[in-house]
Amino acid sequence: MQVSVEKTSELSRKMIVSVAEDVVQQKVAERLKSLSKNVKIDGFRPGKAPQQVINKLYGERVRGEVTGDLIQSTYFEALTKEQLRPAGYPNIHSADDSEGFKYTAEFEVYPEISLDGVNGMEVKRPVAAVTESDVDAMIEKLRTRQKTWQTVERASQAQDRITISFSGSVDGENFTDGKVEEYPVEIGAGQMIPGFEDSLIGLAAGAQKTFTATFPENYGKDTLAGKAAEFEVEVVKVEASVLPEVDADFIKKHGIEDGDVAAFRDDIRNTMERQLAQALAARLKNTVMDALYGAVPVTVPNALIDSEIENLMAPYKENAKKRKVKFEDLELPKDLFEEQAKRRVAVGLILAEVIDQGEIKLDNDRVRSTIEEMSQNYEHPQDVINWYYADEKRLDDVKNMVLEDQAVDWLVAKAKVQDEALSFYDLMDNQAR
Repeated sequence: MQVSVEKTSELSRKMIVSVAEDVVQQKVAERLKSLSKNVKIDGFRPGKAPQQVINKLYGERVRGEVTGDLIQSTYFEALTKEQLRPAGYPNIHSADDSEGFKYTAEFEVYPEISLDGVNGMEVKRPVAAVTESDVDAMIEKLRTRQKTWQTVERASQAQDRITISFSGSVDGENFTDGKVEEYPVEIGAGQMIPGFEDSLIGLAAGAQKTFTATFPENYGKDTLAGKAAEFEVEVVKVEASVLPEVDADFIKKHGIEDGDVAAFRDDIRNTMERQLAQALAARLKNTVMDALYGAVPVTVPNALIDSEIENLMAPYKENAKKRKVKFEDLELPKDLFEEQAKRRVAVGLILAEVIDQGEIKLDNDRVRSTIEEMSQNYEHPQDVINWYYADEKRLDDVKNMVLEDQAVDWLVAKAKVQDEALSFYDLMDNQAR
């Protein structure tokens, strides 16, 4: 076997592999001889056909099989010999000539990555703590989730629930199929189009009002998107919210059986601190990834970008399948995902280099503690722990995450770190977006 490699671009390679004719002939002869023992040919008993007849009938097909097998076996041998790491599948062209069999494999290789830029990389590390006022605010959220409604004899205010009957029209044509009867709207909840809920403030039961509100440009119905609509509204009733008292019954509903307020607050604080720790780690990781992408230049193989684009498009294809529509009808151009795919691949390649050059080894104790920490969000933590350890793929997902976290720690240790003070809710609200 002879191998030659041509560099056609920074990452593209053209590898030509030649196999001598005598090697090809020997393998063809061996396979034809083996074939002659079992093949059935009219006019001859099984296994008794002359070899020259076998050669004439099956020689071309067998040579094709042999050369296909030679590509499979010699390709990886040639890569090893030339110390090449292909990124993606090769494009292979084969041909026979008087000297034997030859094929050309064109592919991209993984880039060489220098980590010089990580030294002194600037990183903002988020810092936050759970305060008593944060706990108070969380209790208010819990109260709000259990609010009830009480009819009031006054004009509506923000956060009230107002029940209305209404109709809507665009360019003089009704689009609500006549009149919508007794429809409840919580003012300020954002369930209606912009401007609609604000127009309901100051109305008492029995009041009527006509107003205009404009549908968003990206509204799901094309005939209404971006259009100004006229609404005619009649108020049926106005209700104010009533929040439950933080008493023993309320506390027991949240898992504190003795109804103790101090224990309730401690439980909420512990949950919030656990959520905060996870959010701080996620925010720091994202910050480090952003800094890393900017600090370490890397040329990304197109094959890996294309593969990642397919991964990013997969949920949209699955959603289209569930909705029984053609994916092509969604009109999602491939280049819509290109920059995100390029970034994800680049960061993945750089992280792999960090793990390799930093000689970072997986900390199995940290894997265990990570799973135990995640399990605390569930009613039966031990069942969750067992669930992860019962499946190697699930466990591998956590191991990969922990290895990335260890790489982040390694990078932070080399970076110029500036603490960024945040409140609990600033951090959590940003995390949710």
